[in-house]
Amino acid sequence: MATGKQAIYLDYNASAPLLGEARAAMIGAFDIDANPSSVHAAGRAARALVQKSRRSVAALVNAKPDHVVFTSGATEAAATLLTPNYSFGRSPLTFSRLYVCAADHPCMLAGGRFAKDALVTLPVQASGLLDLAAMETALEGHDNTSGLPLVAVHWANNETGVLQPIREVAALVKAKGGVLVVDAVQALGRIYIDITDGCGDYLILSSHKIGGPKGAGAFVAASDLMMPMPLITGGGQERGHRGGTEAVANIAGFGAAAEVAAETVARFGDRAEIRDRLERTILDIAPDAVIHGGDAPRLANTLFFTIPGLKAETMQIAFDLAGLAVSAGSACSSGKVGRSHVLTAMGITSEEGAIRVSFGRETGEEAVAKFAEAFHKIVSRARPENRLERA
Repeated sequence: MATGKQAIYLDYNASAPLLGEARAAMIGAFDIDANPSSVHAAGRAARALVQKSRRSVAALVNAKPDHVVFTSGATEAAATLLTPNYSFGRSPLTFSRLYVCAADHPCMLAGGRFAKDALVTLPVQASGLLDLAAMETALEGHDNTSGLPLVAVHWANNETGVLQPIREVAALVKAKGGVLVVDAVQALGRIYIDITDGCGDYLILSSHKIGGPKGAGAFVAASDLMMPMPLITGGGQERGHRGGTEAVANIAGFGAAAEVAAETVARFGDRAEIRDRLERTILDIAPDAVIHGGDAPRLANTLFFTIPGLKAETMQIAFDLAGLAVSAGSACSSGKVGRSHVLTAMGITSEEGAIRVSFGRETGEEAVAKFAEAFHKIVSRARPENRLERA
């Protein structure tokens, strides 16, 4: 264990392991030293890699390549899109309020460039699904004369895996004259995404969630007629939407991972069999376990559960010592483990926290068996008065 490499990796929602295809693409990109904005042959070669990746990422969500803007990651993409100031053709366009889902990722809840008093939080139900009636009421009360409503909602929750009815959300937002930004980070590569199919005006994507490198992301527009004012200005890269020399190697790795995801997304739903088996194992060993979001549509690879009386941090450490990497909630706060805002939004007040198990295409029988063995030992040690027999 001294190497830091886990025998069983079950934390794909935090970051998927780097794919061999992405690694190879990055190594090839490192052999090109030129700036992709340079007009000489080496510069054109670097530019060709960026454009190839742009086409691959666009294809994964059925977008036009020119509508893909590369960023340093999803957080930067969110900060760019969540702004009151857009352009509509050559005219300015103003959004007066930002409506965010209470269970959204912290980078969405931060509100981007909106003032704090311009943020409206939309509640979720106990299932983790957005309360559509509450959202409709909030938008009904919006005064469009001072600016349009901008709505930001995640497609798949990073902790529970709950899938929002994003097309219903998009239809409601459109009916109220608003614009919808969709955090598709956890959904990418796990469900079909077609930006032309009424799922929002903008998508936020991340490379390392699909097996690409960290430090690369993108936002994708359904149409480039309306675009946010740039967060980072500079030399006019990314068609003026994001300044700064492109990270060619990271973008090349992102593109390679997108190509793999496009080939495998149709089979990702099969992962639900493993999720359901793990869930049955948990309930067999600890019948009082609570599966969060279990009554809602979920990603096939995500399981989020609480064991009454047993703190999530304690379980996470025990799993780690047993050679399994899981999360206590999400892993997006510099290693900080605190109360899950997602559980709070769902109305859950227990203090134990929750364990997230998330896996990928490669996860197989060994992971299921090792998890069951480790979980049995953890619960048995925590409840010695009622030791459990192995099933």
